[in-house]
Amino acid sequence: MSNLEFNSQFTHLTSLLQAFAYNLTKNSEDAKDLYQETAFRAMTNREKFNPGTNFKAWVFTIMKNIFINNYRKKVKSNTIMDSTDNLYYINSGSTVIANSGDSNIMMKELNQMIEGLDDSIRIPFLMHYQGFKYQEIADHFELPLGTVKSRIFFARKELKELIKQRYDHLAPTAAELLD
Repeated sequence: MSNLEFNSQFTHLTSLLQAFAYNLTKNSEDAKDLYQETAFRAMTNREKFNPGTNFKAWVFTIMKNIFINNYRKKVKSNTIMDSTDNLYYINSGSTVIANSGDSNIMMKELNQMIEGLDDSIRIPFLMHYQGFKYQEIADHFELPLGTVKSRIFFARKELKELIKQRYDHLAPTAAELLD
């Protein structure tokens, strides 16, 4: 295969290769790098391509292998090898003791706010919070699905308002937790 034919076939596959590179990397800059590396390797190894075989598969295999090799290098570079006795370096990490007192107090107050809601909206809200699906809640109470969704919506709305009243300076962050 001549250089002109090789370049023509490679140029014809450019958009497919770029799409495949993005599909592998999920990042446009990394996809551009992968495409360039593939083009370089294909051009430098053009004599290894056997005419009469599937050119597209050959180039896509090059790209896939480059991606896999780069991924393995990245994973390996993040691995810590500790050959010391008793794994000294791995076990010598700083110990952090978290103080969750503030969050515990806030959760107690939030639970009190939930307990203060009317039963008609509190119970469906708590069931949904515990992982029940809307339809399961509707079947349990023999209510229409829309009614259950509305009650959970109204419970959230009322809780957001209670949080805003109590924690006016924290309302945006605390209310977002309920979304």
